[in-house]
Amino acid sequence: MTIEEIQKSTEFQVFDRKSARIDAKALAITIIAFANADGGRIAIGVEDDGALTGVDGKTEHVNELLRASYDYCVPSIAASTEYMDVTDVNGQPNHIILMTVPQSVRVHANQADEVYYRVGDKSKKLNFEQRMQLVYAKGEHYYEDAPVNNARWEDLDMALVGDYVKVIGYGKGAETYLRENGYVVKKEDYRGREYEALTGAAVLLFGKNPQRFFQRAQVRVIRYDGTEAKVGTEMNVVKDEIFTGPLLKLTNDVLAFVKTQIKEHTYLGPDGRFRTDEVKLFDDHITVESPGILPGLVRPYNIREMHFSRNPKIALYMRSYKLVKEFGEGVDRMFREMEEAGLPAPEYKQNEFMVYATIRQAKDAPGQVTGNGGLNGDDRVNDSRNDSLSDSVNSTYQAIKANPGIQRKRISELTGKSIPTIDRHIALLAKSNLIEHRDSDKTGGYYVKK
Repeated sequence: MTIEEIQKSTEFQVFDRKSARIDAKALAITIIAFANADGGRIAIGVEDDGALTGVDGKTEHVNELLRASYDYCVPSIAASTEYMDVTDVNGQPNHIILMTVPQSVRVHANQADEVYYRVGDKSKKLNFEQRMQLVYAKGEHYYEDAPVNNARWEDLDMALVGDYVKVIGYGKGAETYLRENGYVVKKEDYRGREYEALTGAAVLLFGKNPQRFFQRAQVRVIRYDGTEAKVGTEMNVVKDEIFTGPLLKLTNDVLAFVKTQIKEHTYLGPDGRFRTDEVKLFDDHITVESPGILPGLVRPYNIREMHFSRNPKIALYMRSYKLVKEFGEGVDRMFREMEEAGLPAPEYKQNEFMVYATIRQAKDAPGQVTGNGGLNGDDRVNDSRNDSLSDSVNSTYQAIKANPGIQRKRISELTGKSIPTIDRHIALLAKSNLIEHRDSDKTGGYYVKK
């Protein structure tokens, strides 16, 4: 991380800032939380607001902080540290410490036998049941680190590795990166002779043909005509595509295909003109089915807050290529964006061997509303529990109703929603025939229809 990133980054699942004044036992809690979750980095000598106060002149206390991962963590955690030159808030040369905490395959506690786990930007103390669940989850070897039988160097596309090390700024070369970062492990054959074996992560990310070793490492996309799957003479499959290849190619190919299933829809925009937007349609919902169960402490009821990387190397790779934004951020972000778009919350369920994630398109979503959207005037909209408008869309409607002639910026200020979100709400309400845009001497505004 650069100094600028350390100062400006929001504290999140794998990053935290700590003043050099922090007590070593308190620092140990953050170290433990990181090690029990996804690992992370702690910038010591940086205040919560990003101010660089440094660590110079505090040698005895800083030495205690550096020992925190050994003295106050049970079992100890092999954190590494890097000193970085900075100019502090007083304009003086100084240093900060960037501590890197690895994700651990063990469960760690503090001296009081308390177990902590990183959840977003907080260190959450686990209760007994959660601790036992974590012990069980940690007992499962990471699938991505297991050696792949018969996979050899010639099965890798080293150009893919070379591209990745450029993306992450690793300067020692592709082969060295694989050796130094756990993509190659030592094994013995039946004669006791040692040889190198590639891990699952190496093959899945950089393999020429990963499906040769992992036949089920593929994505199947099925497009149905209607709202449910039918079989036999009523079979309603419109598209059935299978995608393979290394994960980056596979993911991009799937995304490109899904975009071909996007339906364009023209609707009344916030400026009173018609425009084109994109609405993802699989009639009324999309369901993703994933073999296996939810990892670690994650359950359907806490999936918005809790995070656990079953395959951290693959997760980091996907983040480096910006296919995910931040560790643990995606699910919560999806909930927020669905709510802001006036759509139902995502649904998660798990059976013994499968996890299901479903997002639905409400009948009042753009492209689905006809007439007045089935609403019976203001009374139906006022009570959002009894109609198809979500609380989020209803808040925009109420702001317009209370302030005739209101403009988008003012709606955003009153509701706390972003301008793009307000635009979606306005389009929905206009299509539902509930509001209208009227021009004036200035820019015009929005009114509830009588």
